[in-house]
Amino acid sequence: MADETNATPPAPHPSDTPEANTTDGPPDASAAAPVRARLFGRGSWKEARIVAEYLRAETVGGAVLLIAAVAALIWANSPWREGYATLRDTVVGFESLHLDLSLGAWAADGLLAIFFLVAGIELKREFVAGDLSDRRRAALPIAAAVCGVVLPAVLYVVTVQLLNQGLGASELSSILRGWAVPTATDIAFALAVLAVIGSHLPSGLRSFLLTLAVVDDLIAITIIAIFYTESVNLLLLLAAVVPLVAWRLMLKHSMLNPFLLAVPALLAWGLVHASGVHATVAGVLLGLLVPVSRELEDDPDRHSLAERLEHRIRPFSAGFAVPVFAFFAAGVTVVGGGLGAAVRDSAAIGVVVGLVVGKAVGVLGGTWAVARFTKAQLDEDLTWTDVLGLSLLSGVGFTVSLLVGELAFGTGSERDDHVKLAVLVGSLIAALLATIVLRARNRHYRLVEARERVDTDHDGIPDVYQAQ
Repeated sequence: MADETNATPPAPHPSDTPEANTTDGPPDASAAAPVRARLFGRGSWKEARIVAEYLRAETVGGAVLLIAAVAALIWANSPWREGYATLRDTVVGFESLHLDLSLGAWAADGLLAIFFLVAGIELKREFVAGDLSDRRRAALPIAAAVCGVVLPAVLYVVTVQLLNQGLGASELSSILRGWAVPTATDIAFALAVLAVIGSHLPSGLRSFLLTLAVVDDLIAITIIAIFYTESVNLLLLLAAVVPLVAWRLMLKHSMLNPFLLAVPALLAWGLVHASGVHATVAGVLLGLLVPVSRELEDDPDRHSLAERLEHRIRPFSAGFAVPVFAFFAAGVTVVGGGLGAAVRDSAAIGVVVGLVVGKAVGVLGGTWAVARFTKAQLDEDLTWTDVLGLSLLSGVGFTVSLLVGELAFGTGSERDDHVKLAVLVGSLIAALLATIVLRARNRHYRLVEARERVDTDHDGIPDVYQAQ
């Protein structure tokens, strides 16, 4: 977030100031050197605290998510696996309202809309008062996120085509529908891994991962809305504007009763779902319509409406909505030949290549491109090894990847199961590789952090965030 107002702001980190971003020459020569921005520079003390709080919340969510996924895998491969499939495919709801959905579909269409509502709020805050409001600072995570989406998709397509030479155009086209599966980073899982292996990494790296994930979510929901929507009922989609406007007006006039707010939110969700557009799009739209005041976001003594809403909804999203979706989505049966079939499926191979190689090279390449073509320099406290580790970690995909797999191949289909297994394997490989790279760097930064926590004037703010 931006620095606080109505209070004396701490001096920026030396590497963040233009004067410090000139050359490494003597002081009297630096003034004439060109100004160079610093990548992954330390933000404000307020931003560091926000990142730390966010990490704690998402780490807990990631742990619950992992437990749900493991429970599903165990049940789906136990002697009682038929019970799992029966539960997932149980249909509930009203057919007249087009809401006769299986429990698995309710989790994907309904509960994930809450996840994307939180993502929409966070995206709005980032654009108004966060890193994305500063074009210079926004360039890095946006470029890295875009490259981290494009390259995995390209590698998936290339891999599938190389492994299916001579295959009919129709069948090849059906496999290529999964091109977007390896493009998404699961922020809850990624942060959970980062909390375990990189608790002492610089806040600039962790802030970058959070911002990259926000942009990644925006790209993902755009892909779902454009490429995985078969047909659209424009009348119903236009009708959804009415409850969306009502939601905005209620928030603007501080009508914050959760039961009242639920009415336009559910109506918007239902109309978007009935229109043929994936219902999670409604979640993002609702989040983007939450009013955000930069003045309040920057004030350390007050909590903005967007911050309060996000604080209320996030625990339900991370602790219930996403884990329940994971429970119904991750139950892949690998016993009885399922694993061997998945290994031979070109779609599954393409997903693993995209997550492990595509995400890492894409994010690292996007970061290098910003440094190369904008003449920005890596922060003096970091090395490119740190960026490589973070790029590998971005290959941890889960929630959105599983959702896209279901949209591309059909929930419960054989190829969908193969792709789900590939997402799990690819994410595990990416996490292990990131662990190898970042674990050693974490030991180095643990010693650095001990020095940076010194607070000689005992005002609660480390000296490194204040003028020296």
